[in-house]
Amino acid sequence: MKRDVREILITLCKYKGVEIIEGAVCADHVHMCVSIPPKISVCVFMGYLKGKSTLMIHDRHPEQQSKWNKSFWARGYYVSTVGNVTEDAIKNYIREQSEESQREESREGAF
Repeated sequence: MKRDVREILITLCKYKGVEIIEGAVCADHVHMCVSIPPKISVCVFMGYLKGKSTLMIHDRHPEQQSKWNKSFWARGYYVSTVGNVTEDAIKNYIREQSEESQREESREGAF
């Protein structure tokens, strides 16, 4: 599932000319540092990314779709701009989150 989500997000970003600088697909959330062209607003891009990816994920994994709840993602999202924090700090944070998620997944599988 994580591999498919990653592939779908990469594909959709390419369609819109959005550069993924750093990213991590974790067990229950995604972190992305992206460069969005100025002609696309952040909220329009996020709506596109979440909406289209949901359809594509449900095509690949119909078992994830409930007849009562068609959404895959949570309703909200967090966005910040690079400026107050350096791009390197954001990249490091995303890497740390990915590593922590991997450690948690390996602990969950252990007895």
